[in-house]
Amino acid sequence: MIVRRLWPALALVASLAACSGIAVPSGGSDMSDPTLPRVPSPSPTSAPDFIGLDRLVDAARSTCTLVLRGDEVVHEHPADSRSATRPVYSITKSIVGVLVMMAVEDGALGLDDPVAEHVEGWPTASSEVTVGHLLAMTSGREWTEALDDAMIGAADQTAAALAVGQQDRPGSVWRYDNLAAQVLSPVLESAVGDIEAFARTRLFGPLGLSDTTWQRDAAGHVTTYAGIVSSCRDLARLGVMMRDRGRFDGRDLLSAASVDRLVGPSQTHNAAYGLLWWTNRPGRVVEVRRAAGFDEDRSAFEGRLAPHVPEDAFWALGWGNEFLAVVPSRGVVAVRLGPRPAGPEDLTFDRFTSAVLRGLDPR
Repeated sequence: MIVRRLWPALALVASLAACSGIAVPSGGSDMSDPTLPRVPSPSPTSAPDFIGLDRLVDAARSTCTLVLRGDEVVHEHPADSRSATRPVYSITKSIVGVLVMMAVEDGALGLDDPVAEHVEGWPTASSEVTVGHLLAMTSGREWTEALDDAMIGAADQTAAALAVGQQDRPGSVWRYDNLAAQVLSPVLESAVGDIEAFARTRLFGPLGLSDTTWQRDAAGHVTTYAGIVSSCRDLARLGVMMRDRGRFDGRDLLSAASVDRLVGPSQTHNAAYGLLWWTNRPGRVVEVRRAAGFDEDRSAFEGRLAPHVPEDAFWALGWGNEFLAVVPSRGVVAVRLGPRPAGPEDLTFDRFTSAVLRGLDPR
């Protein structure tokens, strides 16, 4: 098996990029002082075998699967697919979470800030809703599938998200809510100005995300519940930064404390959800399968989202079970992009991530 680095050291950039198709980071990434790999590649007890993983993702008609251990690409399937782009849907939410924490570190925003401080005309009934509530999915704002569908079909999706009422007391319930996530568009815009420009300067550029674009609604608003188009390669770079607690290519793009906040416990209603990132914490788990496009959610249960995967694992999830999986204790980042599987059990958090780990160490 040929093992290739996702980003080569400076002296090898030109030659390796030319022969492997690997994009050279741009937009401010400091390749002159590389410190990679920051996470050593664990020594496997046997040679990697990804036949099981390939069968799993092929059954779901996946367009790209990429696996990194440390900072080395150890598996790509199909070959040369890492730069193919497609919508990544709610993985956008997790990226927005990173941008919000960057704005917090800049002092432009606070998780405890009332949304009313950032959104003109915010309703009095929702005066207790904070930015943190929006990220944790505990805003209590009104949500139904019909309202969700209406927002997605609206020309001005932000206006549709702001127009709903208050259904529950903030913090009292956990409810996966695209409308609440879209409220983060005017919130973040009030703090940083143009969201996409902020993302390109502070995150996309330093990570070298050359394949990533961000769609807007017909009214010109950045959509924060979905809307990013990306590739396995670009998402893997984001995963490496998150795995390494905000550090990438010798630079601290986000503090370790902020990363821990994003993927740590955010509320008591769903142990599997941090701040716009899915986690593997034990407790009461609410797995929202409609977020992946299936008709019915799984009933809440006690345990972990992925019981066969280490507890420190976390994920960004997109519609159709597109995954960015990160397992820091194993130094692993894995990405799967593609259409929705036929059934909700065909490609779950647990099945995908455990197949990656078994492929790396098939004892």
